[in-house]
Amino acid sequence: MKRIAFLAMAIVLSMGLAAAQPGGREVGQNVPGAGRRWIPDPDPENIVLTQRAATQMVYGGPTNPQGRSYNFTPTFYIYPDKKLDKAGAEALLAELDIQPVLDANYGVAVVINPVGDKYDAAKDFDAFVAQFNKSRSGNLKVIGIGAGATFVNQVIAPKAGDHIAGILTVGGQPAKLANGFTSYGVPAYVAGKKTAAKVAQEYISLNQAVKAEGFYANPQEPLLTVYTDPADRPLKDVFAAAWRDVLGRCYRYNNYKHTHYEGQQFGQFGPYELEPYLDCERLGIKRIVVEQPQGFGPQAASGPKQLWYEYWPEELMEGAAPQSVPVMVLLHGNANDPRTQAETSGFIQLAGEKRFFVVEMEWQGSVSYQAMGHDGVETVINQLLAKYPQLDPSRVYAEGLSAGSMTASALGIKKSHVFAAVGGHSGGIMGGFGGAFPGFNPIWNEATQKRGAVEMPYCSVLGTADNVVPFIRPDNWKGNGYLNAWNAYEQMNGMEVVKDLDFSVDPLFGQRLRDRETIRTNKGAGITIETGQLYKGNIPLIKIVAVMDYGHWNFQPTARIMWDYFTQFRRDPETKKLIYLGK
Repeated sequence: MKRIAFLAMAIVLSMGLAAAQPGGREVGQNVPGAGRRWIPDPDPENIVLTQRAATQMVYGGPTNPQGRSYNFTPTFYIYPDKKLDKAGAEALLAELDIQPVLDANYGVAVVINPVGDKYDAAKDFDAFVAQFNKSRSGNLKVIGIGAGATFVNQVIAPKAGDHIAGILTVGGQPAKLANGFTSYGVPAYVAGKKTAAKVAQEYISLNQAVKAEGFYANPQEPLLTVYTDPADRPLKDVFAAAWRDVLGRCYRYNNYKHTHYEGQQFGQFGPYELEPYLDCERLGIKRIVVEQPQGFGPQAASGPKQLWYEYWPEELMEGAAPQSVPVMVLLHGNANDPRTQAETSGFIQLAGEKRFFVVEMEWQGSVSYQAMGHDGVETVINQLLAKYPQLDPSRVYAEGLSAGSMTASALGIKKSHVFAAVGGHSGGIMGGFGGAFPGFNPIWNEATQKRGAVEMPYCSVLGTADNVVPFIRPDNWKGNGYLNAWNAYEQMNGMEVVKDLDFSVDPLFGQRLRDRETIRTNKGAGITIETGQLYKGNIPLIKIVAVMDYGHWNFQPTARIMWDYFTQFRRDPETKKLIYLGK
C-alpha cells in the first residue's frame, strides 16, 4: 500500500504542467522528473532534409540499455554552401558521415537551405529562430560550410551563440564583432585551409578565451573552447575531430525561471547553461550494465529483470585496497530513463575527479524491468558490497531527482543502517497527516521511533522556481514536501523540529540557518545558490541548498556541494552509529 500511495502522489504532482504549445505536439510522460520530446509540425520550405537515429526514443525505460539515454540528445542544424535538393542534402550528410553519431546518441540532423537564393542575414536568422522555437533542443549543434559557414560565423554565433552547444564551420568568412562586444560565447571548431586562423580569432574574442594546450578556452568556463583546424582533409575527418573535441563534449539547456521541459522561446529566459555531455572514456570511467532476474529458479529467469548501471574509475576495479572506495547511489526521477542521474546530475564527472564508485538503479520499474522498492535497493547494495571487496560499507551515500529524491529521502529514514548520508534534488517527502495521500505518516512514525537513537545527515537541493515540487513560500509552506523532509530528519536526529516558519527571520528559508552562504556560478547569466545548515550540537546534520530562480531538474554544480557535505560522514558497519569527521 505504501508504494501505491507513493506512485499516486507522483502522478498527481505531474498535473498542471505546461500544456502543448502551438506549432507542434508533445509526447512522453508529463510527470515530475520526466523528459518530454517535442515533435514539430511539418518542416518549413527551407528544411530540405531531416535525418534521425535509426532507433527512436522510448520514454519510461531504455530503448537500448547498452547505449545512452534520450536526455539532451543532439540536434544538428546544417547550413550548406548553397541551396541543395534532397539528393544533395543526403550526399552532404554522407560526406559528413554523421549517421553513426546520430545512432549512438538518438540524434537528429536537419539540413537548412537559405530562404532565398543566397543567405540573407535578417531573413535567415528569423528562419533560424522559428526553427529553434519548434525543435526546442537542449543540445543544439550548428554546422556551416562555405557560404553557410559565413552565415553561421557572422550572424548565428554573435546573436545566438549562448543558446548553442557547439559550432563547426568549414571555410567561410569571419564575423566582424563591434568594439566592446560581450557574449556568453559558444564552443567552436573552426576548419578551413585558408580561413580557419582568421575565423578562429573572432570566436576566441567571443568566448574571451586564452591559449591552452592545442586550443583556446575561457578560464572561468572550460567548456567554452575554440579549436582551429587548417588542414585540408575530408569532411568526415573534420566532423569526427569536431565531435571528439567540441560538439560531443557539452550540451546546453535552459532551466532558469522555469523548467526546461515546459518549453521556452528563443531569448525568453536569457543565456542557456553549458554543461558537460557525459564521456566516460575521457573521464577514465568504465560503465557496466547489469541485468539480473529477481528471485531464484526457472520462473524468476523468465520474468522481468532488475537493471542497474555501475560506473567504475578503471584503476579502482582491480587495484584498490579493501573497503577503500566510497559508494554513491543515484535514483532517477519518475518515468525517467535509468541513466538520467548519471548523465545529467554531474556525479559521474565528479567521480572522474574524486575517484569513487557510482551505481544508478532502475528502482521504479518499467515495462521491461522489475521495480526494486526500498528493500530491493538495499539488496542490490549488499550484492555490490559482497561482489566488490574494495567498496567501503561505511561510506554508502544516496541521492535522487524528483521522485528519486523522494525515495532517497525515505531510504535515509527507513534504511538508516545502510547509508552514511542521503539527499535529493527537486523532491522531499510528499503528503501529510490524513487526507488522500498520507505518505508522510509512516515516515514520520519511523522517524519518531528512532528519535535521538539514529542520526542521518540530509542534504536538500531545490530550485526556487520549481513549479512541479514548489519551494517554500509564505503562502505555501504548511505541508510543503521540503519542510516535511526537514522536519522528519529533525525528528529522527533528535533535533528541534521547526514546524512553523517565520520569513522575517530569513526571507528565503523561513528559519535561522547557520553557515549561510551565497555562491555565484558561471552557469547561464551567473545563477546563484543560497545555502545554510541546521546543527545538532556541533554537527551539521541538515544542509539546505537553494538554486535561485531555477526550475525542476538537476543543477550540476550542486553535485560537488552535496558530495563535499556527504564526505564529512561515515557509518560504522558494525554498530551502525554515525561518525562525524568534520570539515
